[in-house]
Amino acid sequence: MPVGAAAAMPEGKAAFREVLPKQGQLSVEDAPAMVLCKPKLLPLKSVSLEKLEKLQRAALEAAQQQEAARP
Repeated sequence: MPVGAAAAMPEGKAAFREVLPKQGQLSVEDAPAMVLCKPKLLPLKSVSLEKLEKLQRAALEAAQQQEAARP
C-alpha cells in the first residue's frame, strides 16, 4: 500500500478492507450500535420529599408556638 493511500483513508477504515465474494451468497450482519444521549439531571431531593419536609417544619413551628403560648 503506498504511503499516500494510507494518509487519504479515514483512520477508522484503514484497518478494514471490503471483500466481496465471487461465488455464493453474500450475507450482511447489521449489529446494533450504542446510541449515546444527553445525561438526564435528576434533582437531589424529590418533590414529594420536599413537600414532606415542609409539612414537618410547619408542624414543628406550630408545636413550638403552642409551647411558647402556655404560661
